[in-house]
Amino acid sequence: MPLLTLPCQRLTLAVLDPDQATLESAFYQRNQRHLAPWSPIRTTDYFSTEQIRRRLEIQASAFEAGLAVHMALLTPDGAQMIGACNFSGIIRGAFQACYLGYHIDEAHQGKGLMQEALEAAIAYMFETQNLHRIMANYIPGNERSARLLERLGFEREGYAKAYLNIAGRWQDHVLTARVNPRFETSEQRWSRPLS
Repeated sequence: MPLLTLPCQRLTLAVLDPDQATLESAFYQRNQRHLAPWSPIRTTDYFSTEQIRRRLEIQASAFEAGLAVHMALLTPDGAQMIGACNFSGIIRGAFQACYLGYHIDEAHQGKGLMQEALEAAIAYMFETQNLHRIMANYIPGNERSARLLERLGFEREGYAKAYLNIAGRWQDHVLTARVNPRFETSEQRWSRPLS
């Protein structure tokens, strides 16, 4: 049973339970070659069910502690994972921000599913998690990501040289962010009258 589900029009977002590791393992094994240009180099057992189960246990603890929200994009029946969007490095205090990463199954590209998922996921992060800023960075030349982030309201804020080691080399990234226009400080949130 997922720890959290957010139904969308054509898919379901879910924070997976460790017992659902086979869903995630099948997704990554099916898409390993497709995702390789945008991912760090991984060991051969990185996508095994056992390794994913361990990561899902850590992710479940991070979710419960409010440190990260790792969501799987599932088919409406929940039988297959077709993508992921991860909100990691959540920092509270004066920052109230996180980083967004995402990827989708090769067979489901170009259908608007990631935009649909991210619209729902960002709404959850802004409205339920009450974050002020979400940052998302992409490799120059990744035009799909650039266009998606622009459609979602992310604005370019900078350019980082040799930012992440992706596909075996340090690669530059374009830095973008989206700010929550309805962010409430804890004082504002708790001072509203109860309805």
